[in-house]
Amino acid sequence: MTTRVADVLRAKSSVVWTTTPESIVFEAIAVMADHGIGALPVTESGRLVGMLSERDYTRKIALRDRSSKVTQVAEIMTWPVITVTPSTSVDECMRRMSSHGIRHLPVIDGEELVGIISSKDLMRCIINDQDQLIHQLENYIAGVA
Repeated sequence: MTTRVADVLRAKSSVVWTTTPESIVFEAIAVMADHGIGALPVTESGRLVGMLSERDYTRKIALRDRSSKVTQVAEIMTWPVITVTPSTSVDECMRRMSSHGIRHLPVIDGEELVGIISSKDLMRCIINDQDQLIHQLENYIAGVA
């Protein structure tokens, strides 16, 4: 059975923290720190318009000696955003993350942002799938129905 993004989302909190393009970077980074997350979808009128990650902050603020207390999210956010849908397979998510060098994927259903998955979420899912497969194979070898 192929595990899909919808399965991954069911196993995690349904809360999706977001920011806006007009927000100040310092405030957005504080939200990420407060909630222990590494990226925020950037939304405007409910639509995804970018992503802000810790990597964006370090490369576009810290390393360029800019002030996060005056810079707006729109100035450093990543666009276009690589997205997935609830029906996307976990394997395809891993391929997209690997080929684009990213660790977070917003999940879009139609035009609605319904979640975000991280490489950590996908690793947990893959490990769980492998554990289940091992258990099934052990039962098969042992002759357990």
